Amino acid sequence: MNTEKPRNLTMLCDFYELTMGNGYFLSGRRNRITYFDLFFRDVPDRGGFAICAGLEQVVRYLQSLHFEEEDLAYLRGKGLFSEEFLDYLRHFRFSGDVWAIPEGTPVFPREPLITVRAPAIEAQLIETFLLLTVNHQSMIATKANRITRAAEGRTVLEFGSRRAQGIDAAVVGARSAYIGGCKGTACALSDQVYGVPAGGTMAHAWVQMFDSQFEAFKTYCEIYPHNATLLVDTYNTLKSGVPDAIRAFDAVLKPRGITKCGIRLDSGDIAYLSREARKMLDAAGWTECQISASNSLDEYIIRDLFRQGAKLDLFGVGERLITSSTSPVFGGVYKLVAVEDEKGRVLPKIKISENVGKITNPHFKVPYRLFNRKTGKAEADYLCLYDESIDESKPLELFDPEATWKRKTFRDFRAVPLQERIFRKGELVYNLPTLPEIQARCAQQVDTLWDEVKRFDNPHNYYVDLSQKLWDIKNSLLNKR
Repeated sequence: MNTEKPRNLTMLCDFYELTMGNGYFLSGRRNRITYFDLFFRDVPDRGGFAICAGLEQVVRYLQSLHFEEEDLAYLRGKGLFSEEFLDYLRHFRFSGDVWAIPEGTPVFPREPLITVRAPAIEAQLIETFLLLTVNHQSMIATKANRITRAAEGRTVLEFGSRRAQGIDAAVVGARSAYIGGCKGTACALSDQVYGVPAGGTMAHAWVQMFDSQFEAFKTYCEIYPHNATLLVDTYNTLKSGVPDAIRAFDAVLKPRGITKCGIRLDSGDIAYLSREARKMLDAAGWTECQISASNSLDEYIIRDLFRQGAKLDLFGVGERLITSSTSPVFGGVYKLVAVEDEKGRVLPKIKISENVGKITNPHFKVPYRLFNRKTGKAEADYLCLYDESIDESKPLELFDPEATWKRKTFRDFRAVPLQERIFRKGELVYNLPTLPEIQARCAQQVDTLWDEVKRFDNPHNYYVDLSQKLWDIKNSLLNKR
């Protein structure tokens, strides 16, 4: 018997968010205005930057927040929640303010990707969904961007549905991979839902289904003459796979004047096989035939393939992309940074730890990116208090995030706010971009980073610093404890 019911994602929360909500309600803090920052502490794969993603799903979630009667019945059955609180949840809607860095933007540790200003119960309840959404999608978008940069302009397709960790991970993961730079996906549902271009040709089973490999290839070319990419490694890539593919192209495509076609390598020494296959295809006159590769690829393997002289035009990347296997956790956190008192004054809050990396940056902040006016390159990010402004006519001195004794002075820059207003008093005020627009933004914004920041090994430390006023507040809070 199938007992699975449609899911109300409002209930996708950690249980303590509900117990705290009940506590806030009963202690008279239900309307206390709070500020929370969502940020991350470390870049995956020890890279120089990450790509933020997931905002559209956050928006849809916040717009649909509500509790159904069966949710309230479940909570009542726990014996922990007051009837007054349950009645409050019956009429629950998100009424707060949200600022966020747009999807596809390169981001750095400890700067707020999302800032929430809302009554305490509302701000607390949404923690889990915001984190799981932004953590997952940013992780995949970051990995995809690394892989597509390793491909040096060649097409990368996301092939990971069958290895993804669940349905949502496959569908939304393909969306995130597209943001990071992939040109398409093998996942038909992600195309149907999000418009990520889906495509594919054949598996080894197609070749095995026929009495001969040539018959399999010829039949496929006859059915799909304008989409003929043949998997050539079912038996022996160079002795029969590539020769049979050439025979099929000659028999079916050449008489029709079709020169666009391809072969795919899915096993073996891909660098060697691609070089040899290229020679064979060119000698047979199929110079426009593309050679694609799959089989447990990532940015490091792709980089090494090119170093070994591989002749490849396209990559299908699966498990190591959809799971970000070399760095499978995007360590985003959601922390209280300020509250408002009865007079509406914003009071900073800080989380202190013996682990220095877990000490938070307090207060309601605005992150800026400093762009060099001459080069257009991003030079540093600067976190200010919400009521501060930056005087672009004066030099700014920032500290290195990894070596605070190092300082750098920035001149002739323009300061651009990183966040945009998403919700005002619970109403969406942001025009959500299309997925192609997000992908284009990602490519354009990554291009503003220096190559030293983008390299895979030992990337340059990008400066992210606090304004003097914000640092003084943080330091005073540290010294009070």
